[in-house]
Amino acid sequence: METFGLKIIASDRVFYEGRCLSLVIPAPDGEKGILPRHENMVIAIDVGIARMELKEGEWTEVAVGTGFAEIVNNRVTLLVDTAERPEEIDIRRAQEQRERAEEQMRQKQSIQEYYHTQASLARAMNRLRLAQDKKWNL
Repeated sequence: METFGLKIIASDRVFYEGRCLSLVIPAPDGEKGILPRHENMVIAIDVGIARMELKEGEWTEVAVGTGFAEIVNNRVTLLVDTAERPEEIDIRRAQEQRERAEEQMRQKQSIQEYYHTQASLARAMNRLRLAQDKKWNL
């Protein structure tokens, strides 16, 4: 089966580097699927869950932060703020982060503070969705 090179770089580490059969990433206008020999392009990435098919029929889900994907010559590079496997997510910490962000949303804030809080809430909700779907760390 045909594959492409995939490298996922988070702000703190190289999260993954290897071959991939298929990749689905969250974009501002919906999910985008990437297959071998995909057209060269750059795609914005939204906070969400990326899915990688590393072996036929075996999908791995990853919570990703904002960033972008570059597709060039059958190689895909994802540059994202964060990338976490379900087992790396501390559910209690993510719930606390969500509660803090929700409380801050109720308070009067500047436009900049509002968008910052909204982004924090989105990241917390994304972590909780992935971790609870996989029943890790419960």
